[in-house]
Amino acid sequence: MLIEKGYDVVGLDTDLYARSTFGEGIVEIPELVKDIRDVELEDLAGFEAVLHLAGLSNDPLGNLNPQLTEEINYKASVKLAKLAKQAGVSRFIFSSSCSNYGAGGEDWLNEQSAFNPVTPYGVSKVKVEQEVSQLADDNFSPTFLRNATAYGVSPRLRFDLVLNNLVAWAFTKGLVYIKSDGSPWRPIVHIEDISRAFIAVLEAPRELIHNEAFNVGRNEDNYQIREIAEIVKETVPNCRIEYAPDAGPDTRCYRVDCSKIARVLPSFQPQWNTRKGAEELYEVYQKVGLTLDEFEGSKYQRIAHIKYLISNDLLDGELRWRKEQLATIE
Repeated sequence: MLIEKGYDVVGLDTDLYARSTFGEGIVEIPELVKDIRDVELEDLAGFEAVLHLAGLSNDPLGNLNPQLTEEINYKASVKLAKLAKQAGVSRFIFSSSCSNYGAGGEDWLNEQSAFNPVTPYGVSKVKVEQEVSQLADDNFSPTFLRNATAYGVSPRLRFDLVLNNLVAWAFTKGLVYIKSDGSPWRPIVHIEDISRAFIAVLEAPRELIHNEAFNVGRNEDNYQIREIAEIVKETVPNCRIEYAPDAGPDTRCYRVDCSKIARVLPSFQPQWNTRKGAEELYEVYQKVGLTLDEFEGSKYQRIAHIKYLISNDLLDGELRWRKEQLATIE
């Protein structure tokens, strides 16, 4: 989407999921194959903006090794921001999360609401926001995009996200399989609309986005998990809703008010809703003939893939590539 807008784009990633490409593949761009922990000042020279999304990508993965989550998601992110500022990068857009609100309860939460993270992943996002905001000055504008839970088809499709997961269960097994009691509130947003939010911030006048946080999504896309399940049931033929035997309440519960981004950044125009997203996922799963083994296996499940790489001696315990493996990634 950035390329279509005419931007020069360079990637920087350690490529943990190089073996997890879904569908037709990824747009080729210049890339620095480097762990976020190892970024140096020279890597950032000449860039106008950093869009920072690197990190251990969800709560289960964050729980795998909380110390690593701290090092990668928090410390390396703050270091990156400091280096970006030193290199003269003027805009630093951080992919934060509504996980910041954690055990938020039933009330609507806006950008001024209290943080209440309940996982190492959520804690890491809060700490980055708090520290990087202190770096803001006349030449360095950080912005914090607190994304709702993502969904939607992409070249690195994740099956550990609620809508993607429920549609996959419904398609492969005829079950909309819910692992909680269905009561928690969760805002969800299509990955394309998250991308639109980044572009809106990138192109906005500085005074609108300087050291600001924005909840990313639409108010009407806050759902209880059981409501998402109903939408999936109505989308995928011949399926039924089933709760896991040990299903109980999930402490992660938050309803998020996204009025600010709509008001301050009118160029942000989301194109997706939950029903349309479920239809997209169902259509693509049919097209590729998705199987249960694929989506529940180690190729697409983030935490299972990491464990696979470690058990096969491709990654070490610090989630760094073995030297002989790095050459194959590059």
